Amino acid sequence: MGFGLWRLMLHVVSFSGILLFHHCLCSSQQAPNYSFTRQATSAPPISYYDYIIIGGGTAGCPLAATLSQNATVLLLERGGSPYGNPNITDLSAFGRSLSDLSSSSPSQRFISEDGVINARARVLGGGSCLNAGFYTRAAAQYVADAGWEGRLVNESYRWVEEVVAFQPPMKQWQSAVRDGLLEAGVHPYNGFTYDHLVGTKVGGTIFDGEGRRHTAADLLRYANPDGLTVMLHASVHKIVFRTKGKNRPLAHGVIFRDALGHKHRAYLNSGTHNEIIVSAGALGSPQILMLSGIGPMDHLQAHNITLVLDQPFVGQGMSDNPMNAIFVPSPIPVEVSLIQVVGITTSGSYIEAASGENFAGGVSQRDFGMFSPKIGQLSTVPPKQRSPEALAQAIEAMEALDPTAFRGGFLLEKIMGPISTGHLHLRNRNPNDNPSITFNYFNEPEDLSRCVDGLRVIESVIQSAAFSPFRYGNQSLPVLLNMTAHAPVNLLPRHDNASTSLEQFCRDTVMTIWHYHGGCQVGRVVDSDYRVRGVNALRVVDGSTFNYSPGTNPQATVMMLGRYMGVRILEERIESLKNN
Repeated sequence: MGFGLWRLMLHVVSFSGILLFHHCLCSSQQAPNYSFTRQATSAPPISYYDYIIIGGGTAGCPLAATLSQNATVLLLERGGSPYGNPNITDLSAFGRSLSDLSSSSPSQRFISEDGVINARARVLGGGSCLNAGFYTRAAAQYVADAGWEGRLVNESYRWVEEVVAFQPPMKQWQSAVRDGLLEAGVHPYNGFTYDHLVGTKVGGTIFDGEGRRHTAADLLRYANPDGLTVMLHASVHKIVFRTKGKNRPLAHGVIFRDALGHKHRAYLNSGTHNEIIVSAGALGSPQILMLSGIGPMDHLQAHNITLVLDQPFVGQGMSDNPMNAIFVPSPIPVEVSLIQVVGITTSGSYIEAASGENFAGGVSQRDFGMFSPKIGQLSTVPPKQRSPEALAQAIEAMEALDPTAFRGGFLLEKIMGPISTGHLHLRNRNPNDNPSITFNYFNEPEDLSRCVDGLRVIESVIQSAAFSPFRYGNQSLPVLLNMTAHAPVNLLPRHDNASTSLEQFCRDTVMTIWHYHGGCQVGRVVDSDYRVRGVNALRVVDGSTFNYSPGTNPQATVMMLGRYMGVRILEERIESLKNN
């Protein structure tokens, strides 16, 4: 069978399954009843599969769903299910999961060595269960530079979009941002599109018209239930290699523990086409490689980890796209909205916006949502001063504010790339603990220049005629500062204040937008087919392989990559079986 015909058949089978899912979902509005999902406590002591995928996140779910069509697949996820949790599902509850610091939270907080507070996912579906929902593809040049096959990339994006992507409702505040961007010269207007195009556009969202989130876990509805096993609360401790009599180490199994701490082993079935695939994200994937003996020799020996392969690039090239945000108080009420509009500038900065009195749901209206200190976003003090005590004080001050102080929205800029990079190191040998991460925000002057350019665009948007209904036109900056006194938010800095240049403002107010990547980069740790260099039967497929963040927001491309590589791997499998 030719690959083209095989791809068509695979798409038809998957699409038929998804049509059945949509019918069931619309009639019942219930969470999917996945017959292949179970708690890891039910796992046998030893099991065998064709593919073992470590990490049921944004890439791991579409990868597992695809591979299950023609092989047996074990998907190991360290967290639980997103279904039945309104803190994940509901748009009105955005931020609750990120502010939940319990051990059972779908979000695990970490603080980079730069001092910026961040989060990593711990749930089936990964970061798509926690983020602000914006859905947009990578630029055509990014696809070309990655060496991906354009036709299969587009087919894979569409496969994802049939399940999780929607057109957002455009209301007054977001419309004013859109029109303000055009007045500011961010041309042309590209309308609603998933494509990455210079200019201003309305992008997609993974929240449907009723405000329900759709995540990468929903893509498991494409799976062949007879070919897939998903284990929840399965924490992988190491990959097992065979080295005796081998020219190169051969990955052949994993050791994982369930929620009770019991140890389980899963091995690959015999056959040269079977593989272990790491999809644990930009923190988890390099961490697991190191814990398994693949990484910088000196660092592994310092942690008494048996060396399998000296690979100095594991954990290198870590980047996080810095975000800086400006709060604009509004004299009139504004809608609750997350990211819907983006201005893609020619200078390398992306302008986005979010609005509303309350992102976090519940009775209280005193919360700044994706810019709230409750989720670790505190930009009114420099990164190194963002201590737990500073966060607590900011939360207390925020909750004491008058509700009118929350009326308004944030305009934010995020730079492309970035060029600045850092590294990841192990703290210990516990895979459930966060490693040490340094991103080196704005270490490269070009990154800082792009931030300044982005802030100037934001200033032009705020001063535009289109945005005028949503700003206090007759009040000076000091008045606005008094209005939001003690609020943990930033207003536009004064240009005549020599003590606070825009460059310093960028450095002091930097936050994350959760787009960190790197650590297992293509060309350094993995090859162009995402195989780990120097070992056999092991790949990494997720955002840790990126050299730069794709598009304005990466989740669409991470999901696409899971599907894309699933198809490619199955093609290789068919060819291998045919030749044997």
